[in-house]
Parts: sequence; structure tokens; C-alpha cells
Amino acid sequence: MTKRATGNPPRSSATGRSQGRSGAGTRANTRSGSRARSRSGGRSIAPIHLSLDPRQVLWGLGVLLLAIALITLLSLTLGNRGRLTEWWIDALNSVLGWGRYLVPVILTVPSLWLLTQLSGSPLSLPWRRLIGALLVFVALLALTHHLGGVSTDAANAKYSGGWLGALLSGGLRTAFGGAGTVVILLLVVVAGLFVVFDRSLDQLVQDAAGVGARFRAWRGAREPVSGVTPSPAPPRRRRSRTPAATPIDAEPTAPPAEPAATSTRPAVKPQPAQGTSAARGAQDDDLTEVALPQEHGWTLPPVEDMLALDDESPTSLRDIREKTRIIEQTLLSLGVPVSVVEVNPGPVVTQFGLEPGYIERQDRHGKVKRMKVQVAKIASLSNDIALALAAAPIRIEAPVPGKGIVGIEVPNKEMAMVGLRSVMESEEFRHKGQRPLMVAFGRDVSGAPVVDDLASLPHLLIAGATGSGKSVCINALIACLIARNTPETLRLILVDPKRVELSSYNGIPHLITPVVVEANRVVGVIKWLAAEMDRRYELFAQVSARNLEAYNRKVSARGMPPLPNIVMFIDELADLMMVAPDEVERQVCRIAQLSRATGIHLVIATQRPSVDVVTGLIKANFPARVSFLVSSQIDSRVIIDSPGAEKLLGSGDALYMAPDSPKLARIQGCYVSDGELEQITSFWKAQHTMPQESSNIEAADPEKTVQKPLWPNMPGMDVEDDSGNEDEDELLDEAREIVIRQQRASVSLLQRIMRIGYSRAARIIDALEAEGVIGPATGTSKAREVLIAAAEDEDLEPDELDDAEESD
Repeated sequence: MTKRATGNPPRSSATGRSQGRSGAGTRANTRSGSRARSRSGGRSIAPIHLSLDPRQVLWGLGVLLLAIALITLLSLTLGNRGRLTEWWIDALNSVLGWGRYLVPVILTVPSLWLLTQLSGSPLSLPWRRLIGALLVFVALLALTHHLGGVSTDAANAKYSGGWLGALLSGGLRTAFGGAGTVVILLLVVVAGLFVVFDRSLDQLVQDAAGVGARFRAWRGAREPVSGVTPSPAPPRRRRSRTPAATPIDAEPTAPPAEPAATSTRPAVKPQPAQGTSAARGAQDDDLTEVALPQEHGWTLPPVEDMLALDDESPTSLRDIREKTRIIEQTLLSLGVPVSVVEVNPGPVVTQFGLEPGYIERQDRHGKVKRMKVQVAKIASLSNDIALALAAAPIRIEAPVPGKGIVGIEVPNKEMAMVGLRSVMESEEFRHKGQRPLMVAFGRDVSGAPVVDDLASLPHLLIAGATGSGKSVCINALIACLIARNTPETLRLILVDPKRVELSSYNGIPHLITPVVVEANRVVGVIKWLAAEMDRRYELFAQVSARNLEAYNRKVSARGMPPLPNIVMFIDELADLMMVAPDEVERQVCRIAQLSRATGIHLVIATQRPSVDVVTGLIKANFPARVSFLVSSQIDSRVIIDSPGAEKLLGSGDALYMAPDSPKLARIQGCYVSDGELEQITSFWKAQHTMPQESSNIEAADPEKTVQKPLWPNMPGMDVEDDSGNEDEDELLDEAREIVIRQQRASVSLLQRIMRIGYSRAARIIDALEAEGVIGPATGTSKAREVLIAAAEDEDLEPDELDDAEESD
């Protein structure tokens, strides 16, 4: 009483005592009220509410289930049990029998699912497969109890399928008998396995057959035949050593290792006519220069063993929900109500499909009208959405082709790699896999594969800044082609002015000529390709064929060799346009216009898509284009006729413009590593040996790359070696007379009068300067000074000169 009186105010205590005298009932109520007021200092006590976050409840349940699973596992294995664990294990024995050993696994799965709900990447449970596994588990309990012959008595049930198995098997035995019970339980087990593995019956049979075949092959490879000495494996194919398997311009420097009779048809070495026209020289040759002998035994590389699969998408459901909420709230705060009705997570970006809402406004009469949000208003708020999401840049596609939604493409926090193998193994690619020039570009924003037939494009223009993924795209296209085509159906011409991007393909049998690395020789290669196109049209006319496919069908029926497709890859167009812009543009446009039916296709790439490189004529003849990240909106308009490429993310992020689609498709290009390319090229090099003359050139001058032309002395191509040890040019005397007679000297003058190539004319000018006939270059557009005066009785012929001709 003293302690209570000390803590209470005197007035409250006196009041309590005075009221206590009035009666026992009143005294008790007054004392309790006095104590309450004394503890709170005259204030009422607020009720205590114990609230838990639902996420904390999930986490607690997950921890509890995981603890029960661990305790059960330790009790089953170690045997050191207490009273509670002894009762728990005994209950499991009675209910499940032998199934008690699977209880820790059954409890661990939901516990992990509950624990990962709070993380950024929650565990997704395939409920359909879990139900199938549960059916298999219960059916096996009943089946083992039935086959074991154990009594349904509860005391004996623990030794087999437990009470659960005993009750189920007993009910089935009563209804269907012993044999019917076995049949029903086996059917339930098989059906559950189909659900668990998500495979049909024929697929499971094929998988089992494949596993058995691989096991037999592995066992046969490991068991040597007794009494037989191992011998080297025979070659994979019969390879002819005739000159027809060498590059077109190659002349053998050593006798062939095998007689020419091993070839299926004689090799014809081209002999072009001497003249100024490359096309005329090409038309006089047989087409054997671009067709390998009809040799059988080519083996395609096993793509599944050489290429990697995709990376899993790092986008989580939690991030998607959060971004959905931010987009809706941001646009609503700006007076643009929308609702996210579709989400397409891709490897690099996630596309949110927005459905515009309605805005209620009053007219001048006070009547409320509902107006739908304009699509242009959503597109104009891209910067506000990017600021709210803290993810720039974003791209708005309004509307999405074929859908009544507005697409907002938001970059993912982490990029996922798109492997070439996964796209080649997709249903879209396999559906069109019979076409030899089918190529894989990558995956779109929804993760769907993007594939197309190069024969239907029929040419491709690629642009992108340094490091944007342009060269990787070219390597992926080449790898896709050579992984599905033998040299009998596909030949390649690779132009690599950088000398480092495509040099690894030297030595594969698909190449018509080694990788072209000198920019001044590319013009001759393009001229040869144009002549080859004209040649093929003449052959088509002879058999009344409209295209390459029809021609090959007709000549195959006559026992003649078919013609292969030819694809020319140019890694950098800007370098070629600086060397000979007019000639390159003219020949490229001519091939692009006419070569579709002949099976000749161009894939041209550039990192500078300016108007002086990608001209209007080139764009008009390349309807299919791929644009990676570019430096400005102007470059984007040049390559894809619209802005957007300047907002890409790089590292393979691209916009693909198909010739049959009016809209651009955003894709993530396929990635092929250097190791994967090395495996594919090494596989083909093992079936083909480089020509002998190429190895001799490399051994003689290993520090200098020497490129072989398509055929010797072709106009427009420099054939002679530039090592400086060649003999004196046979036209030097004639050139000396010309410059002395004209009293002017320039490269263009010699080209025009003597009808020779640029490189040869330039070497003759250098030789005349070394002899002292002409002076050095002045660095201007004027011709060089001639130091030797002309004879007085010789007439000058200035009419042969062009006042505007260039000097060297």
C-alpha cells in the first residue's frame, strides 16, 4: 500500500479512500480505476496491436519447413532421437512406410520457394510437374505395398507403403482385383512421368534410343579388337589433288601428290582472253572456277558440340511488377492514364505493352465527355518515363505492329547472351531449314528467334559504330552458312581491309580465293563477280532456266555438276569508297540489281553510314538492313530511313529492317565467340588443305600479306608481287616514249593510253622517276614534269590528253 500511495497523487488517493467508505462494491471499482490512472499519469493506455508483414510470415514458414526437413534427415540417418523426434519418425513410418526417406526432399522444395520470395530472383515452382511427381510417389507407395504382400494392418503397414499405400492398394484390390490394381497403378506412374518430364511418348522413345546409341558408340570406341594392331583412321573423304580444288588463279608449283584420275571430272584451268574488258575474259571461261569437283564425303560440323546455348534472362518478376507500377503512376501523374496489359521480357530489353485509357472532360455546356488518350501524347513523354525508371535510353514503338498497344522498351539491368546454337535449333529455323542460305540474326524483344533467308533478301547492308556488334554479326552469319552448307553448295568471297576480322577463315574449302585484304584489289574482285553473274545468265539461257534452282535441277538430271551459291562479304565499305568510289558504287549496284536469280548475294558492312558511303543507289538496291548503335540521328536516318538507332544499347542491340515488313524489329544479335569460330573453321580445314603456292608465299615473305587474284593478268587487278625484286616492266620503254613525246607524266595518262591497271601504271611512273626521266610529285593535281625534252621533229599529241586528268 505504501508503494502504491507514493506513486499516486494525493488527491487521487484521498478520493479513492473517501469513495471506498460508501460500500464494498464501489470501493473495489474505485481502487482499480485509481491504479490505472496512477500508472498512466492521468492518461488512458493505448491498445497494443501486433502486426506482421506478410513477407516476414512467408520467410518464417520457409525457415520452419527447412528446419523440420533437416531434423527429419538427421533423425533418419543418425538415429540419435529425442522423444519428439522419435514420435515424429514413428508417425512417418506408419503413414508413409519407405516413403519417409523422401520427406526431407518434399519439405525442402516449398521451404526454398518461400525463402526466395523476398529475393530479387524468386524460385519458380512448376506446379504441374510437382503434381505429377506427387502422383508417382503415391502410386509407388501403393504398388510396393501391393506387390510386397504386406498386410493392411496398421502395425505392419510401416514396413512397406505405410497407411497411405495400404489404404489405396486395399481399395483398388477390392474394386479391381490384384491384376487390375497393378495395371492401374502402373498407368498412373507412367502418366505422372510424362507430366514430370513434359515429354510425349514418341519423344521419350527417341531420347532413350539416342542415349543407347551413344552408349554403344562409346563402348565400341573403348574396346579394342583383340589381335589387331590399331591403324590410322582413313581420311573422311577422298580429296582430289587436281588444280581444280585450288583457288582460281593458282598455278601449281609442285607436281600433284596423286594422279588426276582420282577426280570425278577433269579440271579446267581458265584462260581469259587478252583485252581490256574483264567481262569478256570471264565469258570465255568455263564456270569450273567457282565449282568444286563433285566429291562426296563432306561432313557438316556438329553444331551442338561447338556452339553454346543462351544465357538465362536475368529479369525477375519483382522488377517487372515494380517497373509496371512506375510506368502507370508516372503517366497518370502527367494526365495520361494507361494500363499495362502485356509484358514481353527479352534478352536485353523488356517491352511493356500499354493500352491508352480515357480522360473525362467537360464541354462548354457542362456535359462530361470521355476522350481516349492520344498515342502521340504517350510517345512525347519518353524522357519523363526514362527519368522515372532511371533507365535511359528507352524506345517507344507506337503502335506495335499487329497489336493495339503502345510498346515501351526498357533496358534490363543485365544483358543476356543470345547464342547462335539456340536460334538454329528453334522451331522457326527448323521450319525453314531446307533453304541453304537460311541465316540467324538473333532474338526480338519478346525472345522469339529472328531468322531469314538470304536468297529472299537478297542482299544485306549492316551499319554500326565501333564496338556495337557489327563484326560479331558478320561472323555469326558466316558461321551459320558454313555450318549448314558444304563447298559444293556454297562458295564465299571475303573482303577484309582491316586484315584482322575475317583472316581466321583462310583455309576453309568454301573460299573461292583467300581473304582479300588489299583495298585496291577489291575493284577487280567485284568486276569478276559481275562477269560471273553475266556468265550464269548465259548458262541459264542455254537450258531455259529462270533462276539458279531451276538450272541446277535441269543440269543434275543431265548428269552435269550444279552451280553453288556465292556470297560476298565486305567488312568495311568506307575504305573501298575512298579508293575508287565511282567504280565500287557502279559495280555493287549492278550486281545488287541483277544477281538475285543467279545465286550471288552481297553482305556489306560499314561503321560510317554517311551519305557519301551509303549512297542513294546503294540503299535502293539493299532493302534488307541491320543497324547497330550509331553515333547520330543522321546516320540512323541514312541506314534505316528513321531515327532510333542512336538510342540503342550497343553490344549486339540492333534494329532489323526486313524487305517484307514496314516496321523495324529490335533484335539482340547472335553471339559467336572466337573459340566457337575456331572449332568450326578447324573442322573444315581438317577436310581441306590449302594450296601449295599459298604456303610457299607465306614462307617466303611471312611479314607481308600477299593476296592472290582471281585469275592471272586480270584487267583492273594488280597481279605482280610488290616486293621490289621483279624484273623490269616490259612496257617501260613504251611508257618512256609516251611521256617524252607528250611532255607530261601521270598515272592516269599511262592508264588511258596504254590501257593498264592503276598499280602497274604507278610502278612505271616510279621507275621513270628513278631513271631521271620525270621529276618528283608536286602534291598538286598537275602532272609531273618531264626532265628530257622531246625531239624537234616529233609532233606532240596533246589531243590525247585530258585537261582534267589526275596526276599521281
